[in-house]
Amino acid sequence: MADERTFIAVKPDGVQRGLIGEVIKRFEQRGFKLVGMKFLVPTEDLAKQHYGDLKDLPFFAGLCKYTASGPVAAMVWEGLNIVKMGRMMLGETNPADSKPGSIRGDFCIQVGRNIIHGSDSTDNAKKEIGLWFKPEELVSYKSCQDAWLYE
Repeated sequence: MADERTFIAVKPDGVQRGLIGEVIKRFEQRGFKLVGMKFLVPTEDLAKQHYGDLKDLPFFAGLCKYTASGPVAAMVWEGLNIVKMGRMMLGETNPADSKPGSIRGDFCIQVGRNIIHGSDSTDNAKKEIGLWFKPEELVSYKSCQDAWLYE
């Protein structure tokens, strides 16, 4: 379905390295539609909620502290199979396992500084979007490109 949505966030290391525009460029060039975006320094509480499924892992506290350490570009993207395609575009969580051409494969070295987060399922996308965005912060519109992207 063309209106599937995913949550993508450029993490503090990606922001500091000036990669927000590169991420947006790649998603736009692929044909996906940006329907929400905000720039914020998340609280540790927001980070803990976001990464709640990892709370029992040894790196959880450090991950949450790092996520709240600087600005994040939080985005919602829309398009056909956007969750699956977005994950492919990001590359593997560990940049060492990411292929060249993926965002992490092109810009990252270590897993702790992998510059970007993307929802891993449609259910998690809905949860993450709801955590970071109010419904009125998301825009619905028909892109003039739709006829050239979808049959």
